[in-house]
Amino acid sequence: TLDLTCGKPPCFAKFREMEKEANVQAEINEVQPVLLSVTIDSTLHFHFVGKKCEMLQDMNRHLEAVLKHKKALKMRLIKPRCQDSLPIEATFHKYIVQLLTEAVTFIEKFESHLQAVRTIPQVPNMVKDMDTALAKTEVLTMELEKLADQILKWRDRQKQLYSD
Repeated sequence: TLDLTCGKPPCFAKFREMEKEANVQAEINEVQPVLLSVTIDSTLHFHFVGKKCEMLQDMNRHLEAVLKHKKALKMRLIKPRCQDSLPIEATFHKYIVQLLTEAVTFIEKFESHLQAVRTIPQVPNMVKDMDTALAKTEVLTMELEKLADQILKWRDRQKQLYSD
């Protein structure tokens, strides 16, 4: 009975309550940044999932519209593209595409040949310029040979002076 009547002092109970509050506050402070980052991550994830869902819905609507007009699309694909000016059956379209690519390469080569033909009147002037450049290089090579001979003679003289 004495043990039952003997209660714990009230001052220690107050310390225990304050200690419990401090522990709870510390747990809240530890969990709060984690909870915030999880909340932000989940919000961003849902945002991007929402965007992807919208894109898929738009794509789905487009494909549904294409399927609705499937018959009209088939008819347009079978029908020649340039029916008014050049009626060609759909089976020959592949060959027309090849022919057009060859025509483009022919035009490119034709333009380069035209450029060459346009330069023909300038050929005599170019030949004159090349002749004068050749004559200048010949003169320069002769001068260079003379200088080389002079350098060799000077070197021989220097050797003789040092040897004497």
